[in-house]
Amino acid sequence: MGFLTGKTLLLTGGGRAVLSDGRAGSIGYGIATAYAKEGANIVITGRNLQKLQEAKEELERLYGVKVLPVQADMAAGTDNAATAAEVVKQAVAEFGGIDVLINCAQASASGVTLADHTTEQFDLAIYSGLYAAFYYMQACYPYLAKAKGSVVNFASGAGLFGNFGQCAYAAAKEGIRGLSRVAATEWSKDGINVNVVCPLAWTAQLENFQKAYPEAFAQNVHTPPMGFFGDPEEHIGRVCVQLAHPDFKYMTGETLTLEGGLGMRP
Repeated sequence: MGFLTGKTLLLTGGGRAVLSDGRAGSIGYGIATAYAKEGANIVITGRNLQKLQEAKEELERLYGVKVLPVQADMAAGTDNAATAAEVVKQAVAEFGGIDVLINCAQASASGVTLADHTTEQFDLAIYSGLYAAFYYMQACYPYLAKAKGSVVNFASGAGLFGNFGQCAYAAAKEGIRGLSRVAATEWSKDGINVNVVCPLAWTAQLENFQKAYPEAFAQNVHTPPMGFFGDPEEHIGRVCVQLAHPDFKYMTGETLTLEGGLGMRP
């Protein structure tokens, strides 16, 4: 039994993805795996119900935890506040409360320059990332305050370093960083720990890109200074687990940049 047994995680973007060697192949699934190993109940959301069901089946089979998959999508022109409220309602009905919220889901039209970006492409990043974090944080707040829980939001080096072709993605992620710092200030009185992680990990998406387009991969994807890419579970998921530990309450408001397993605080 882990220290999160009996606790409940709400994780956006937690569908199953695996690498060719069977390891977790996406950051969201890596986080879910790390939390499952600590005994947490897990609520996972995403647009692809099949990937959510696959995650549920594997996590429950391997680790004996309970997983609730809820299909949900944040997008322009929809009632996103109602979407978040419904996910939280189902989570509380199933598990009684929420102890940890991790906003990991994000979509974007990366590779499109600022001059060529459309409003629809910009909305895609802002709604799936920034607005999603905003609405889920609002919906989860009463339960996080009751539990003196934790929030982990995901930003990116795209915003920190100004990556080419990622204007909307960078804008969404920098918005999330600002939102998180305000939450850390306002929610500290409630005992809620709020942190931001800016990850770089080896994922199934990168693996497929390398296989399909080796020349483009070599030109655009560069090995971090530590000499290796982070592992979605070991380096990203485990950090997210530790940020939910009571001993890490003093870290509220921090931004962790994870490159190849190296943690830095800008």
